[in-house]
Amino acid sequence: MLKAMRLYVRQVERMNRFIGRCSMYLIFVILAVLLYSSFSKALFDPSSWTLEMAQFLMVAYFLLGGAYSMQLDDHVRMDLLYSHWKPRTRTIVDLLTVGFLIFYLVLLLYGGISSTQYALEYDETSYSSWSPRMAPIKIIMVIGIALMLLQTIAMLFRDIAMLRGEPIE
Repeated sequence: MLKAMRLYVRQVERMNRFIGRCSMYLIFVILAVLLYSSFSKALFDPSSWTLEMAQFLMVAYFLLGGAYSMQLDDHVRMDLLYSHWKPRTRTIVDLLTVGFLIFYLVLLLYGGISSTQYALEYDETSYSSWSPRMAPIKIIMVIGIALMLLQTIAMLFRDIAMLRGEPIE
């Protein structure tokens, strides 16, 4: 069982590392869109698509990089008490909170899939003047949530291995 858990953790973390590092470069695309927006407003007719496109790119940047951030343990954490606990106590608390996180992500994934199906079935568009299709960003949303769920399960496996005294490196 531990061998399968190690394999799962390695594969999920390798995938999330690759996707996370690729999604880091979206910040440059966002900057380019916003720079174009500034120039278009100053020099000629402003584009109606730039702000919404920057928002969509930011959503993709945030969601696709979320699992990588979790993997690196770079997410925001309130550790008023956590940093003073023994490693075993931290691991037990992590196991409890990971359970709640898995429950939350499963609900979020269910809602995301439902929303994506609606967007695909009814050809949903945004209410802005640009009116882009919503399905692509909703598909990215579902992928990002699924990656976070996979990474959370990997964190669960790491905690279980740590409690057993066989940490996964």
